[in-house]
Amino acid sequence: MFKKILIANRGEIALRVIRTAREMGIKTVAVYSTADRDSLHVRFADEAVCIGRPQSSESYLNIANIMSAAEITNADAIHPGYGFLAENAKFARICNEHGIKFIGPTPEMINSMGDKITAKETMIKAGVPVVPGGQGLLQSVDEAKGIARDMGYPVILKATAGGGGKGMRIVWEESELEKAYDTAKAEALASFKNDGIYMEKFVEEPRHIEIQVAGDQFGNVCHLSERDCSIQRRHQKLVEESPSPFMTDELRHKMGEAAKKAASAINYESVGTIEFLVDKHRNFYFMEMNTRIQVEHCVTEEVINYDLIKEQILIAAGHRISGKDYYPQMHSIECRINAEDPYNDFRPSPGKITVVHQPGGHGVRVDSHVYAGYVIPPYYDSMIGKLITVAQTRQEAIQTMYRALSEYVIEGVKTTIPFHLQLMQDERFRSGDFNTKFLEGFQLK
Repeated sequence: MFKKILIANRGEIALRVIRTAREMGIKTVAVYSTADRDSLHVRFADEAVCIGRPQSSESYLNIANIMSAAEITNADAIHPGYGFLAENAKFARICNEHGIKFIGPTPEMINSMGDKITAKETMIKAGVPVVPGGQGLLQSVDEAKGIARDMGYPVILKATAGGGGKGMRIVWEESELEKAYDTAKAEALASFKNDGIYMEKFVEEPRHIEIQVAGDQFGNVCHLSERDCSIQRRHQKLVEESPSPFMTDELRHKMGEAAKKAASAINYESVGTIEFLVDKHRNFYFMEMNTRIQVEHCVTEEVINYDLIKEQILIAAGHRISGKDYYPQMHSIECRINAEDPYNDFRPSPGKITVVHQPGGHGVRVDSHVYAGYVIPPYYDSMIGKLITVAQTRQEAIQTMYRALSEYVIEGVKTTIPFHLQLMQDERFRSGDFNTKFLEGFQLK
């Protein structure tokens, strides 16, 4: 087992890893930018090293500075969290070259799933359903038009190196295609330094359902059931839950088996997530694989009583997984509490938090790194924390969430709490009648 883990991240996920490592008897090293010197992950780690100025490129994305911090503290492993360098194959390779274990998959696995065209081809070979679409990257607008005519509108253009909705455009008719093609390529280049785009059939009224998987170094793979992430705004998730209210036992089995095929196809090692689009007829299609821990891993932990960060560390240390699949025993919902103004198009609201009162009680979990007096910097993701509830049924989990949100007090910055309070009372949401387009007609009162 590792003696000391450096967490190459910040905020709530860094604190989350520190907590599990401490329970496992493993020392931890926090790294931080000058903007994060007062963050809780810095206070609770056994050691802390400043790695640069506030800009991510000079700190949390600065591989040389992170590796130097690992060397001077004698860390024998690095946990990347999510975001930043979590799916950076170059970083994983450099860790390995320096004899420091990257807690995650191998560089080859990251590369195989990081490029969406390569991932799609791999899934086709593995027999995993994929969204109908053109083969390979688009070379011209004319080629795109020809494929779209054959496939039928609507279609969607996607950046091959994309994520978070960047480089993505939905096209409803041919007259819109050329402009969408140009803007998607430009946005992809600006966001990922790669302007490659491809086309798929656009799945209407889809659910976004993902399957948590785990694989070890010995070829064992299991799934840990599903999460429904359909409540999104501009492709950014706001609420996640497990199990999905749309799921049937038959569909859960089929998607679980498909997810295991996907992981086995690349001999996946670590925990990860296979993301699917599921249409209103319950046909499902592979979308992408996230080769890291995800923000919403907490809901899976709650419904199966399973520490996914601990599992990540154990797998990286060479332990075998049981190989058995897991199914929800409870119902859990997660609301992302962001420093954003829901009454002003969710505009970021950085600044000093003057008052914090976090909810508690039975079935309530808060994963957060903030406190009264903490300053939310403008340089990073606006997440304040995650509020998670768990109960025997979905309706009870919603009721507990509404009660917990009502208790959650954060002053000094705007937050998404008012949005979540209204959502928990929305009849369509409460009935489970929603898809990824649900928030397009949602009016905040």
